[in-house]
Amino acid sequence: MWAGGPRGWVLTLLLAQVSGEFGVARVFPEKSGGGGKDYCILFNSQWAHLPHDLGKASLLALQDQTVSALCAASEVPEGGFGNAVPMVMRGNCTFYEKVRLAQVNGARGLLIVSKERLVPPAGNRSQYEEIDIPVALLSYADMLDIGQSFGRSAKVAMYAPGEPVLDYNMVIIFVMAVGTVAVGGYWAGSRDVKKRYMKHKRDDGAEKQEDETVDVTPVMIGVFVVMCCSMLVLLYYFYDQLVYAIIGIFCLAASIGLYSCLSPFVRRFPLGKCRLPSNNWPYFHKRPQVRMLLLAAFCVAVSLVWGLFRNEDQWAWILQDALGIAFCLYMLKTIRLPTFKGCTLLLLVLFVYDVFFVFITPYLTKTGESIMVEVAAGPTDSSTREKLPMVLKVPRLNFSPLALCDRPFSLLGFGDILVPGLLVAYCHRFDIQVQSSRVYFVACTIGYGIGLLATFAALAWMRKGQPALLYLVPCTLVTSLLVALWRRELATFWTGSGFAKELPHPPLVVSPVSCPAPPKAGGPPASHPEADGEAAASTVPPGEPAGTPMGPEEEEEEQEPRAPFLEVKQEEETDPAEPQPGQPPAQQPQGETPDDRLKDDAPGQTSPLSRA
Repeated sequence: MWAGGPRGWVLTLLLAQVSGEFGVARVFPEKSGGGGKDYCILFNSQWAHLPHDLGKASLLALQDQTVSALCAASEVPEGGFGNAVPMVMRGNCTFYEKVRLAQVNGARGLLIVSKERLVPPAGNRSQYEEIDIPVALLSYADMLDIGQSFGRSAKVAMYAPGEPVLDYNMVIIFVMAVGTVAVGGYWAGSRDVKKRYMKHKRDDGAEKQEDETVDVTPVMIGVFVVMCCSMLVLLYYFYDQLVYAIIGIFCLAASIGLYSCLSPFVRRFPLGKCRLPSNNWPYFHKRPQVRMLLLAAFCVAVSLVWGLFRNEDQWAWILQDALGIAFCLYMLKTIRLPTFKGCTLLLLVLFVYDVFFVFITPYLTKTGESIMVEVAAGPTDSSTREKLPMVLKVPRLNFSPLALCDRPFSLLGFGDILVPGLLVAYCHRFDIQVQSSRVYFVACTIGYGIGLLATFAALAWMRKGQPALLYLVPCTLVTSLLVALWRRELATFWTGSGFAKELPHPPLVVSPVSCPAPPKAGGPPASHPEADGEAAASTVPPGEPAGTPMGPEEEEEEQEPRAPFLEVKQEEETDPAEPQPGQPPAQQPQGETPDDRLKDDAPGQTSPLSRA
């Protein structure tokens, strides 16, 4: 879900009968010569309009009447308000009763101080026609700051400055989002295929824990959506109790994601290859390398620094974006959708989920706010003042006085990256399967970029926040579908053509080998390193040249000592036709060559050379 500033992943969808707008109250000291200070106000233009320019706003005396709520004539000071703007407390009566008393007694405006969440001061049509002075809500914290900064003698000018519809920071968010989807999808597809080939290439078939993927099934999709709905509702009602748990989970997950992204680069450094000595410590008994331990400590430290200074608006957003991108890349690499059918199911279900919690829930809540908005932005009456970290955030680059009301960041939720990114990753894997020069991957990535641009356009046109999946899901799904129809591969693309199963074994290239010469009496059998090298090279997968050096990660795995049970298994699988130490070589029938032995193998059986 996308937010262009004032709200979390999305902006609010206010009910039609209440029109709330943000404005600015510029407060000056009563004596000229001092500088003014801006405070955020929320007003209803149906009572009275505010000028858009500060120069056209009236500078009026500000009276502190917060000892009363202005609900009765007895609470009006002697002599009335005298063309001033009184500040009164919220509560005990309606907004209309307060502003009517203020207008009748000579006020030129009214500021209502609220200790709770700011809401637009509403009324009915006849009340709007009767009142012609502006009325706005001011937070209790701002009222205290006015008293400390200016005392009881101050002047105020209220106005509603305009702000640009689009901000330049959207370019940064666009680059981060599209780049994360493209890199994550490419990495996921390449990693998946490489892992499958390496599984057939190695004798032991061992794989690292970090290389494991999770195939998403329809049951898992249903459980995931139910969990999302439940967590969202729980956060809506118990935000202050759960927000710190979410922050802690993000720190842990982000450190794991950062480690996963940096480990391939760290393994290329020649330093720190030494391992820990043998031990029985938990998590250290596998003797990890020193450089990997240092990397893990660095990733944890980065997450802890962000957790401690997460509310530093000047620079903490950079760490949050870096950790968020690393987390998204890790999830795109780990979670795998095996078929386009599964991709379609997941995206459509989350499409409905996003639209429901943004556009429908405002009609179901008492405040008229969507549940998604309240959770994503953080309730204004929250005692913790914490925000959920599951977003990419960039500060606004266009200056506007409303930045003090409108949170000075534009945000994009992780879900708007991960959900379409899983489809992009599937398209890349399918490209590799059908050898299509990555046409699906490129088309789906372009579709994601178009969907994000459509989100920005809708934000500018409607002047309201948009659920990004409303545009991203159709653009990515339709683009992928059109490519499959154009290439006449829809059936294969829909089911994945068995891609969820193991890729076929690479073809074997059998090279003729010479028979070992009979050993001398009492001597060991002769060895043929040339034949061994040819047999080892015969299992190189297609497209990978023989003798290609392995990457740092595979080299490290090959250098690890084998477990004893693997050594026993290899001894049991030794070809009985090969001479063993201390035994004479097996007698070969006269005139029979190694090629004839291969021909005698039964169809479907693996030749001894294929196990070499």
